This record gives sequence, structure tokens and C-alpha cells, in this order.
Amino acid sequence: MSPYSRRAFLAAAGIGLLAGCAGGDPADRADRAASTTPSAPLPSVTPPAGAARPLERSAPVALRIPAIGVDTPVVRLGLQADGSVEVPAITADDRAGWYRYSPTPGQTGPAVLLGHVTVGKYGDGVFRRLDRLRPGDGITARLENGTTAEFAVTAVRTVGKKEFPTTDVYGNVARPELRLITCGGPLTGDEYRDNVIVFAVLTPAGER
Repeated sequence: MSPYSRRAFLAAAGIGLLAGCAGGDPADRADRAASTTPSAPLPSVTPPAGAARPLERSAPVALRIPAIGVDTPVVRLGLQADGSVEVPAITADDRAGWYRYSPTPGQTGPAVLLGHVTVGKYGDGVFRRLDRLRPGDGITARLENGTTAEFAVTAVRTVGKKEFPTTDVYGNVARPELRLITCGGPLTGDEYRDNVIVFAVLTPAGER
């Protein structure tokens, strides 16, 4: 496991995932998924045949998902003072955020990006339609070094926050992958019940 994915996994295992889910006033807190602790160390893995060549480390600055009309700048996210995962600010100009303790898009391992499903009085969040993605849909991350990383969706999962799959999201993988996360399911008060998670893999022609 790379030092970036290990740090991301340990943080997530200890505190759970904080995903952008503001359903009420912008002052309301974001919702937190329940924490999950791994029962054993993650094994090392071998890249599958035909896997795309990993890219150099370079932070994402923009994200495009044509199938659902997403074209957003990307901000950097870390950890808050209480150890919870930071989320993008709730503003009218909503943006996705890259969790900087995960790999950058195109590096070996799971690059993790978070976004809001709604942003209070401002309406829809940048990941409002994330659950409409289907396997094969394309995702493009533009990187700080001027290149782009091209991904294809492999799965879309909606899971209850109490069953958040920490290992599946943050755990060791042997190829460059992407995770996009927001909230979903029914809204009760200012809290969504579920998380929507998109899994994607770097395509063989992933760097341009």
C-alpha cells in the first residue's frame, strides 16, 4: 500500500467517512458515516493483466463527468480538528474536493473525491446526479501538471451510512482507481440516510 492510501485508510478506519450531504441550511453540519475498523492487514496485490500504466503524482484541479453534466474545479481536502474528513464549503459555487491523503488520480491506489448532493439554500450540489452513472461512463480528471487522467466507471453503489464499506473505498488496490462519494437515499430533516459511491478505473489510454 502506498503511504498515501495507507494514511487515507487508517484515517477512514478510525473515524468513518464524512461525505458532503448538507440538506438544510448551509450552517447545518455535514453528515458522518459510521466508522469501520479493518479486522486484518490488507494484503499486497499484483496489478491485473492489461491494467493502465500509473501516472506521476499530480493533484487534480478539475473534474468532468459528461454523462451527468459535471464540470467542476477541484479543491483540496484534509482532516478537521476533530479528526473527521473535511468536505467542500457549502456555497453557491459548489465544487468537488480531493481528499489529499489519498493517491492523486492516476496513481496506483484509490483516489478519493467528495462532493455535496445538495447545498442548502443554494440548491443542487455538484454530485446531485452521481447515482445516475453507469458502468462504462467516462470521468476525466485534469491534473496540476497539465495532463488529464481518463477513467471508466466500473460500479455505482448506494449503501447505508452505518454499512459504509471503508475497505472497498480506501483499501489497497494494485491499479489506479477512482472513488467519487456523496450522499443519497431518503432525506430526514437535514440528514441523508445513505452514501452513493462511484468506483472507476484508469483506462489504458488514461493519460493525455
